[in-house]
Amino acid sequence: MPMSDESDDLTHTDESGNVQMVDVGDKPDTARRAVARGEIHLQPSTIAAITDDQIGKGDVLATARVGAVQAVKHTWETIPMCHQIPITNVETEFDVGEDRVTLTVAVETTGKTGCEMEALEGTTTGLNVVWDMVKAAEKDEDGEYPDTGIRDVRVVEKTKRTL
Repeated sequence: MPMSDESDDLTHTDESGNVQMVDVGDKPDTARRAVARGEIHLQPSTIAAITDDQIGKGDVLATARVGAVQAVKHTWETIPMCHQIPITNVETEFDVGEDRVTLTVAVETTGKTGCEMEALEGTTTGLNVVWDMVKAAEKDEDGEYPDTGIRDVRVVEKTKRTL
């Protein structure tokens, strides 16, 4: 499939091919929202321990919520060339199923660039925190994690509106 002329312009490189941050200074401020979702697959016994607050490290979902919000706020520090943006709101929602925990992270900002990376960072970090909190329950007799997996992390919504 042929690419358009516009897609040939690489925004993160200069004329010499050096990596650079995109200049968004001339873009208008807009209200932006991005929502990302992902899931961690766990053993049903681990899910029961989470819902019964029987994980020795503490409240799994509360800790994962804090981790997700922290990750959103620090995305610019972990992704090269990512702008530091003013986060105006972060919402986290957990859905606990029989063999998985689904995390949805919504991020809002008002500025010159989007917040998809922040939503993705919040989702992946929140799911990583769940894994860290339950890893003792998930290990098999060989110390492996045959049933544990983070999957289907993706942006499910992206909106912007002019102020």
